[in-house]
Amino acid sequence: MFVRILSKFAFAVLVAAVLFTNALVSSDAKQEPRQLIVHEWGTFTTVSTIDGTAQAWSPLLGPSELPKFVYRSEEARQWQCFKCSLALARMETPVLYFYADRKTDVSVNVGFPLGQITEWYPQARLDKHAIRWENFSVEPGANEGFPTDQSQSHYYPARETDAAPIRLKTEQEKFLFYRGLGDITLPLSVEMAGGKVIVNSAGQEIAQVIVFEKRDGRAGWRIHGRLKGEAAIDRPTFGQTPGQQMDSLLCEIESTLVAEGLYPKEAAAMVKTWRDSWSEEGLRVFYILPRTATDAILPITISPAPTELVRVMVARAELITPEMERAVLAAAKQFNEPSPESRAAAIKTVRIYGRFAEPVLRGAMGRVRTDEERNRIWELIKAASAG
Repeated sequence: MFVRILSKFAFAVLVAAVLFTNALVSSDAKQEPRQLIVHEWGTFTTVSTIDGTAQAWSPLLGPSELPKFVYRSEEARQWQCFKCSLALARMETPVLYFYADRKTDVSVNVGFPLGQITEWYPQARLDKHAIRWENFSVEPGANEGFPTDQSQSHYYPARETDAAPIRLKTEQEKFLFYRGLGDITLPLSVEMAGGKVIVNSAGQEIAQVIVFEKRDGRAGWRIHGRLKGEAAIDRPTFGQTPGQQMDSLLCEIESTLVAEGLYPKEAAAMVKTWRDSWSEEGLRVFYILPRTATDAILPITISPAPTELVRVMVARAELITPEMERAVLAAAKQFNEPSPESRAAAIKTVRIYGRFAEPVLRGAMGRVRTDEERNRIWELIKAASAG
């Protein structure tokens, strides 16, 4: 009898355990599916002559604009001369934001088949044409303790979003950051003819095309909008209040970024990051890179697969104008004069074009006729780079 009672009791315990387990499974099944949203923005910059010839280029040397805690490839650490990092396109500051409904472990692999990654943060595994962050945690609501330094880097505004902090071992950040360069061909060609800017998308649809120019401190632009095929856009006329005009243009760009899928704070962070650079002296065309082009240039794998993935890249096609070439050639001639004042004035003229001074000089070097003129420009490049 006692054994029979014990058996019934054991059976009841077993049934209760099964029911309790099923209840847990049922309760878990009723939870909302895990949500993981990933948004990315970044830029590609190219330089070409007025006839549309793409030019391999490197920014004029100077102190790095990135914080010291950012990782750099061995090649990037060794680049101490402007010749060492020439490329047709520079991939600048892509960032990946993560939004999750709970703490989530994620791995990301970004390929760059036609280029190389040069800088990144947090620490990652770098292959020849790819970068991988393995098993980092997306931690919504976590206390933020991001690294900083004393620089006034444009890296920091990218943190001004509602994205969840991420942690990889001991390193915490608001996003994944990477940068690189490569000999890639972007889908929009740009040239000048008869006072017009000729843009051609080779049949691809471009979401937004904007022509911007700043000359002698005055700025102007023309918004073309969507493009599929070729268009001839009048060169911008200059207004008298470049600061206010830039605010208006940047609002237009910000609205475009939101329309392409970025959250408003993400779009604002991107515009704030690139505001100064986008308003540099020169003539340039801004356009939104088609998503298909982004995925082909930078194939990405995310595990677990996100419920939403938005990738918005702004391409910037810089044109070396006749005015820029004339100014540079005049500076090169002035640089050859013996007085220190003349040489200093020549260097100052060149530096008006900021980090694009080197490709302007290099373009001018390719158009002069004599070795003497080429050597003069070469010396000016080295002098302007040394400061």
